Amino acid sequence: MLWKRPLALTLPRNLEQAIEDTSYALHPRTLTPGNRLTLLRGGGETYPAMLEAIAGARRYVHLETYIYHSDRVGRRFGDALMERARAGVTVRVLIDAVGSLDLEEAYVKELRAAGVTVGFFRPFSWKDGLGVNRRDHRKLLIVDGKVGFTGGLNIGDEYDSVELGGGGWHDMHARIQGPAVGEMARLFRRTWLAAGGDRYPQIEEDASESVVTESSALALALGNEERKRRAIIRRSYLHAMRRARESIQIMNAYFIPDRGVRRVMANAVRRGVKVGVIVPAKSDLKSVMYAGQHVYARLLKAGVRIFEWSERVLHAKAAVVDSVWATIGSYNLDARSLFHNLEVVLCIVDRAFAAGLSAQLEHDAGLCREVVLEEWRKRPFWRKIVEWFFYQFRHWL
Repeated sequence: MLWKRPLALTLPRNLEQAIEDTSYALHPRTLTPGNRLTLLRGGGETYPAMLEAIAGARRYVHLETYIYHSDRVGRRFGDALMERARAGVTVRVLIDAVGSLDLEEAYVKELRAAGVTVGFFRPFSWKDGLGVNRRDHRKLLIVDGKVGFTGGLNIGDEYDSVELGGGGWHDMHARIQGPAVGEMARLFRRTWLAAGGDRYPQIEEDASESVVTESSALALALGNEERKRRAIIRRSYLHAMRRARESIQIMNAYFIPDRGVRRVMANAVRRGVKVGVIVPAKSDLKSVMYAGQHVYARLLKAGVRIFEWSERVLHAKAAVVDSVWATIGSYNLDARSLFHNLEVVLCIVDRAFAAGLSAQLEHDAGLCREVVLEEWRKRPFWRKIVEWFFYQFRHWL
């Protein structure tokens, strides 16, 4: 096995085990119990699940995304949203103005004409320096406050399966039912209001009705919109990795770990923890890929294993620690996610979900080419210069 054999798919059997498991969370008391989670891989699994949830909406649909293309996938979602709006369901869509620059204005008018309320996060403005740097990178779908989705997938053909004519980008999303959906709804509302959307009343769900009784999954939706909470997702990563005893598995599309993250990973290796990271061998943002490669040698010397994914484009952002704690969302381990973007992740303490995600990452690592330190040092000198150059601009990439 490349990392380790996943732990057995069992839930905590006693209070002592439950307390031990929750210690992986930065703030254990904020975790909500009674959630049901499903891991979704790529657009082939994610889009049908999202569209099914939208079709079943009875009160409201809230969609927030960085990229929304007016392509085949975008129109599938648009048709579903417009159908619900015409049926009397409240539909709000929040789109990042920079991420979706190519979204056709005529298509937006079509959505609005059908009753969909469309908002844009920070359009271009001289007043705020064109609004380029502070972006809404989240991917959220909340339906009726009962079911939510988050992960790495935007709305576009590139994420759909190759069999359906898509680009087959490798990404992950999660479907969640339970009390944690309420926090996702609140995150959407705060960003919607900040973007100038209508001040709709906050819909409070009855927690007892939202609890999925046959599941004991603990989960928390974390956002970083407030200045004082800007580093909350990074701190959650670091806390879980410091608790690691067996393994740390990370898959990250735009991986430029800062010194603190590298130090925690190196310390984990010294404790005997197996640490592995899956990164792209080719990327839609080559400057970010080169900047991240500048620190590979340091990580490899520290004992961190690096696996390069060469099967199309890797866009996922997920991690597992000891098959106990897991996270999935929009957050990359880079300066842009830390300092500039609005991000969201699910922090999950559930052995069943974490072991399933661990097995998926183990499988994916087996499809990668492992980076070996001796070979890595032999890469061309011009490549090292390119990596060094882009690393100097890592805070703006």
